[in-house]
Amino acid sequence: MGTRVKEILSWYSSETPGTRANLARMLNHGRLTGTGRMVILPVDQGFEHGPARSFAVNPSAYDPLYHFQLAIEAGCNAYAAPLGFVEAGAAEYAGEIPLILKMNNHDLLHDEKDPLSAVTASVKDALRLGCAAVGFTIYPGSSQAQTMYQQCRDMILEAKEHGLAAVVWSYPRGSDLSKQGETAVDVVAYAAQIAAQLGAHIIKVKPPTAHVEQAEAKKVYEKVQVPIGTLAERVRHVVQGAFDGRRIVIFSGGATNENDDALFDEYRAIRDGGGFGSIIGRNSFQRPREHALRFLETVEKIYSGEIK
Repeated sequence: MGTRVKEILSWYSSETPGTRANLARMLNHGRLTGTGRMVILPVDQGFEHGPARSFAVNPSAYDPLYHFQLAIEAGCNAYAAPLGFVEAGAAEYAGEIPLILKMNNHDLLHDEKDPLSAVTASVKDALRLGCAAVGFTIYPGSSQAQTMYQQCRDMILEAKEHGLAAVVWSYPRGSDLSKQGETAVDVVAYAAQIAAQLGAHIIKVKPPTAHVEQAEAKKVYEKVQVPIGTLAERVRHVVQGAFDGRRIVIFSGGATNENDDALFDEYRAIRDGGGFGSIIGRNSFQRPREHALRFLETVEKIYSGEIK
C-alpha cells in the first residue's frame, strides 16, 4: 500500500479494520490507485430527475449494466447508485469495482423548497450486495435538515458497526437560502463541516462560487481576508473546513456541459486546491460511450498529475 493511502487511512484511526479496509479498497482501485485521488461514477439521476431527462440523450444508459461496464472500463475508484441499479448488476460484476449503495433519494414529482429525501435502502442491503460503502444525502439549510442529520447519523453508526465506509452528499438547499447561496463558498464549507461532524468518511459537495451568503460570515471573510478569488482557493477553503483536510472531500461533476475543456479546467482547479477528486454522473453517462471513456481518462490523468 502506498504512502499516501496509508496517510489518509491514519486520519480514520478510530474506525474498525473493516471500515479502513473498505476505504482502502476504493483508494486502491482503478487508474488512480494509490494516489489518494478519486473519480467515482454516480448514477442516481434516474430516481432524482426522471429517466428521460437522465438517459434519453444516450439510450444505452437506460440499462443499469451499462453503468457498471462504464465505471469498470473507465477505471473509476467506485460506482454509486440506488438499490435497484446496484441489485441489477451486483452479482454479474461482483468484485470488479467497489460499490456505494445510495440509501436515500428525492424525486421531482412533488418538489419542495425544503426537501426531505426518503430512505430507500439499508445497511443490510449494502452488506448483501457486497458494497464497500453506503451513501446518504443531507440538505443543510432545509427546514427538514435536523431530521436528515439524525437519519444520516444512524446510517453512519450502523455502517461503521458493520465495517462499511460512509459517504455523505452534503447539498445546501432550502427556503432560507438564495439560489446563489446553495453554492456560496461559506455555505459549501459549512456543509462540508456538518458532514464531517456527523462522522462521514467521504464528503461530496458542489464546487463553490465566490459568493458569500451569510451576513455574519461575510464580516469574517472580509476581516480575515480569506482568499476565495479563484476556484482553487475556494476548494482549499472548503477542504480546510473538513477537519483541515483530514477528511476526503470530493466535488460533484455538475450539470451536463458539452464543453470538455471547461470541465477539465474545473477539475484542475479542484486538484490544485487540494480536493480529493470528483464524482461525475451526467457528464459521464450522458456522453456517447467512447467519448465518456476518453473524457474520464483525461479527468483521471488530471488528478494523477499526468496532465498539468
